[in-house]
Amino acid sequence: MNAEGTTERVLRLLALLQHRPAWTGAELAAELRVTERSIRRDVERLRTLGYPVHATGGVGGGYQLGAGTRLPPLLLDDEEAIATAVSLRLASAGPIAGAGEAALRALAKLDQVMPPRLRTEVRTVHGATETLQGPGAQIDAEVLVTLARACRDAVRVRFCYAERPGERTVEPIRLVTTGRRWYLMAWDPQRDDWRTFRLDRMRDVHATSWRFRPREHPDPAAFVQRSVAEAPYRHVARIRLHAAAATVAEHVAPQVGRVEPDPDNADWCILVAAADRLDAIAVHVARLGFEARILEPPQLRTVAADLAASLTALASAHGG
Repeated sequence: MNAEGTTERVLRLLALLQHRPAWTGAELAAELRVTERSIRRDVERLRTLGYPVHATGGVGGGYQLGAGTRLPPLLLDDEEAIATAVSLRLASAGPIAGAGEAALRALAKLDQVMPPRLRTEVRTVHGATETLQGPGAQIDAEVLVTLARACRDAVRVRFCYAERPGERTVEPIRLVTTGRRWYLMAWDPQRDDWRTFRLDRMRDVHATSWRFRPREHPDPAAFVQRSVAEAPYRHVARIRLHAAAATVAEHVAPQVGRVEPDPDNADWCILVAAADRLDAIAVHVARLGFEARILEPPQLRTVAADLAASLTALASAHGG
């Protein structure tokens, strides 16, 4: 086989190794219609190019593409290439410090080698999309990576938090993002309880060598949602809404409130919302447009009535 044919076969071999975790030599030979000896030679060619292909012998042995010391070129199918390009475009406008420039560089490289038909599809998506920049705080990419590794390796992290004096040491469990902000859910040994920390308020973050055994924990997404939707505010309200929980959840951002099914009636749900002002909760509930019943606090009924009277007076007033 000529060099061009060999190169094409090696690329097909790489694509197969990326497609699933492990292959036997016989399976690869059958897929590529060559001998197992040719497979061994092609595996060596991939290793020369920097791809860490691991081989094990005996029954159940075979070839597996592993992680190396550097990132070699990747092969992407059409759907993967489009998804990657669109994701890089979104990341270029994201809240992670430094990631935007890196995403643009990666997008430029991908766009350069992408077939014209795929480039057209990606640009069609880009042309039809506008990115609405919200007030989300910017995150240091190094902090994000440090915390992600600490969660993976189950090691404690130390950091300074917001304007509070002293250093905190916690056992990180999971990172959670609402789209606008990133949070860390962690066990705080000093307070003997679970805590939520905003990444943009963390300073001097570093992982220690102190490993811990992860303990049973609540669902991270639900825990962080409850924390960010209730804990920072003066008032927490519970309102019963005449709509299914899934329907209401589509209109309630995670940082604004949480929606729970009504245990007594599937046609209703419970909205738990929080704010520093009760009238803000009343306005938010009114804007949802569902029939509502205030469960607590009772003061919210008075605030809602006063607000309704003010709006009625505004609607009936004539310009002078």
